[in-house]
Amino acid sequence: MRASQLYAPTLREMPAEAELVSHKLMLRAGLVRKIAGGIYTYLPLAWRTIKKIEQIIREEMDAKGGQEIMMPIMQPAELWLESGRWNVYGAELMRLKDRHDRPFALGPTHEEIVTSLVRDEVRSYKQLPLMLYQIQNKYRDEIRPRFGLMRSREFIMKDLYSFDKDVDGLNASYEKMFDAYTRIFTRCGLKFRPVEADNGAIGGGHSHEFTVLAPSGESSIAYCEACEYAASDEKAELKVITVDAEEMKPLEKVHTPGTHTIELVKDYLNVPIEKTIKAVAFQDDDGRLILAFVRGDHEVNEIKILNAVDGALHLHMADEAAIVDAGGSAGFMSPIGIKDGTVIVVDASVMEMYNAVAGANETDHHFINVNPRRDFDREKLIVADIRMVREGDPCPHCGAPLKMTRGIEVGQVFTLGDKYSKALNASFLDENGREKFFEMGCYGIGVGRTMQAAIEQSNDENGIIWSRALAPFEVVVVPVNVKNAEQLSAAEKIYEELRAEHVDVLIDDRSERAGVKFTDCDLIGYPLRITIGPKALKDGTVEIKIRRTGELVTVVREKYLSTVLELLKGL
Repeated sequence: MRASQLYAPTLREMPAEAELVSHKLMLRAGLVRKIAGGIYTYLPLAWRTIKKIEQIIREEMDAKGGQEIMMPIMQPAELWLESGRWNVYGAELMRLKDRHDRPFALGPTHEEIVTSLVRDEVRSYKQLPLMLYQIQNKYRDEIRPRFGLMRSREFIMKDLYSFDKDVDGLNASYEKMFDAYTRIFTRCGLKFRPVEADNGAIGGGHSHEFTVLAPSGESSIAYCEACEYAASDEKAELKVITVDAEEMKPLEKVHTPGTHTIELVKDYLNVPIEKTIKAVAFQDDDGRLILAFVRGDHEVNEIKILNAVDGALHLHMADEAAIVDAGGSAGFMSPIGIKDGTVIVVDASVMEMYNAVAGANETDHHFINVNPRRDFDREKLIVADIRMVREGDPCPHCGAPLKMTRGIEVGQVFTLGDKYSKALNASFLDENGREKFFEMGCYGIGVGRTMQAAIEQSNDENGIIWSRALAPFEVVVVPVNVKNAEQLSAAEKIYEELRAEHVDVLIDDRSERAGVKFTDCDLIGYPLRITIGPKALKDGTVEIKIRRTGELVTVVREKYLSTVLELLKGL
């Protein structure tokens, strides 16, 4: 490819609309252009990288027995109604109607479509296991599209669905995909960790997120250096914190004027924050009041609350009127005295406290000497792990202190079980002729997110630093002065020699100053740059720059090809 023919409009100014470094670099390096909020055009450089990621994915999916198909983007509402998700998926589902007023959705995911496909075609256990995948656009009406391709409304995704006759088969398929994902992201040259995760709106059983490590990542990850445990902050299991037993003192209500926050009440009563109980009030989509209680030095984990409360799909902060109707007072709440019918969720560590401080459900009043095991009505509570993990919490597997880091989710594997096969009545006949529902798994990779995550993880002040596997071009040949016939001829010869060796090479034959070309090379991030200038012609040498390290390697003309091929192996 010739740079003079390449559509790669680079920018010198920093784009004001972008927040993440990777988003800025994609715009500056001419990879993408925004059309509307969360909707982008991929330009040639980006599309070359996207295709390389897709090829890696295809090779690994096929190696595990996956078969590629293509399902429709427009999905009829009937299937979503059948699965029960049409009315519960939420505002992110992009809905539309055809000219006959029939409702459809633009697919954010394809569980319904693929389940109906297999339901109508597969009837015997002899046709299992089955793994079907596709790579195509998905659509989600994000409330606030941001961070470029990280949270967009139209995005490219690989999703594979496995169908097995039993749980053992499902677990085997899950392990195959776990291994495939590990190979995919390793081949992409990414530093990543698979972490235990929550299944979210997809539902089902256990799950792992594959997370590219990056300080600016959206995901917060807890991990243990003493063992292999790692989990998203939404999922991280936490051990119950026990304290030394104390003699239980009589419950007492005290006046605490103006102490509507934990910080104010601990200072007013001069008690350690770990002796206080914090309340957070939510309502779900049905208007149910859900009161959550954690220790004062802990934070509430909304995902864990959703998992603990049957039927709760989304949470929002409660109206004060709902709190008052339940017998509470905002800023001064506890489970003591709350009316029946209110959902009360108490963190398991709260139940281990002695002589604590909690709201008295009366403005400017608190209870002291609260002993939850004595003072809370256990029959009216849900006791569960509902707190957010924090650095230093003990690892649930080995007890060592957990550490925290950040990352970007690029893939996730789920076990779905029979959640969708049962809802859509998708069954087969087993060895004994009995009707059974398929055991399903779901496995997704965000292709565009993977590209942007690679940029977010690997860049410097000059631009992108690609791995060889993902770089739009592996090598760029730069004649310093294209008007010098000897330089251009030497560059053209090297260009053709590299092409003959099947190197993905670009020649920068533009009539630009050398400084402009070098700046663009660093900005776009080609792994190797070969410069042909006066020195090369005079000394018979070739200068090779390694983008990742900035190192300059000078070799004689006769040895440059073997040097380039060897350098590429390490990139």
